[in-house]
Amino acid sequence: QVQLVESGGGLVQAGGSLRLSCAASGLTFRTYVMGWFRQAPGKEHEFVGGITRTGGSTYYADSVKGRFTISRDNSKNTVDLQMNSLKTEDTAVYYCSASFALNRPTIQQTDYQYWGQGTQVTVSS
Repeated sequence: QVQLVESGGGLVQAGGSLRLSCAASGLTFRTYVMGWFRQAPGKEHEFVGGITRTGGSTYYADSVKGRFTISRDNSKNTVDLQMNSLKTEDTAVYYCSASFALNRPTIQQTDYQYWGQGTQVTVSS
C-alpha cells in the first residue's frame, strides 16, 4: 500500500520559513517523479513545484520561484519543500504527490497517481 505522509506544516509570520517533508512508503521511491501542490480556501489546486527521479532537476511555479526549494533523498524515501520569505498568499494545504509515468514534473494533478493527506500552512501578517 502506497503512503505519502506530509509533515512540517504550521503557523508562521510573513517573511518566515517552514520546511515541509513528505515520507513515502510502499513504492520504489527513486522511480517516481515527485510534485508539491497546494490548495488555498476557495481556490483550485495549484502546482507549487516538482523534482525529477534523481533530483537532478527541479521545477517551480512562478509564484514561488526563488523562495521555495525542493529536494529529495532517495535513500530515505523523502522529498522536502523548503519555503522561505513566506507570504500570506502562501497560506494553503500543501500536498505531495508521486508519478511513475512522468519523466519530469507537470502542473496537471491528474498526472500524479498518489497523494498525501496534506499539511496546513498558515502565514500570518
